[in-house]
Amino acid sequence: MFQYIGERWDQIWFASWQHFSLVVQCTVLATVIAVVLATLVYRSERLTSVANGVSAIGLTLPSFAVIGLLIVPLGFGVVPSVVTVVFFAALPILRNAVVGLAEIPPTVVESARGIGMSRFRTLVQVELPMAWPIILSGVRVSAQMVMGIAAIAAYALGPGLGGFIFSGLSRLGGANALSSVTVGVVGVVLLALVLDLLLLGLGRLTISRGIRVQH
Repeated sequence: MFQYIGERWDQIWFASWQHFSLVVQCTVLATVIAVVLATLVYRSERLTSVANGVSAIGLTLPSFAVIGLLIVPLGFGVVPSVVTVVFFAALPILRNAVVGLAEIPPTVVESARGIGMSRFRTLVQVELPMAWPIILSGVRVSAQMVMGIAAIAAYALGPGLGGFIFSGLSRLGGANALSSVTVGVVGVVLLALVLDLLLLGLGRLTISRGIRVQH
C-alpha cells in the first residue's frame, strides 16, 4: 500500500485536489441556487410544499442512475459530473433555507419594515442572517453527501478520486486493485472531514454570537 501511494503520490494529490475543488465549487453554486429559490417560495405555503416535495423526491433518486441518464445528452467528462453534484447538493440546502426563512418571527420583519427598511434590504440584512445557521447546517449535510456522489461521477469520466475506485473495482484480483480502491475510499473520507471542519469554521466566522446562542 505505501509503495503504491509513493509511486503515485502526484497523481493521488492531483485527483484529491480535483475532487475537493469539484465538491466545493458545486456546493457554492448549489447554495446560491437553493437560497434564491427559497427566497422566492417561502412566503407561499403551496410553493413551499412543492419545494419540499421536489427536495424529498430528488433525494430518493439513485445518483448512479442520474449520472447514467445525463451521459446521453451531455456526454462524458466534467459537465455531467457538475450537473449531478449541483443537483444533489441543492436539495438539502433548499429544504433548510425554506425552513430557516419561514421560522423567522413576523414581528422581526415588521419591525425592520417599520424603521424604513425596504423588502430587499430586510431580506438581506435581517432574514438571511437569522436563517443562516439553519442554511449552513444544510450546506454541511450537502457537502458530506456530494463528496461521495462526486466519486460516483467518475463513472462518467468525471474528475476526482472516483477514478481510483472504479479502476480498482474493474480489475479486482489484479495487481494493486485493492490498493487503488482503498486510496480512493480513504481519500474521499479524509476530504469529507476536512471540508466539514472548514464549514464549521465558516459558521464560527459568519454567525454572530447572539444567533449562535439562540440555536
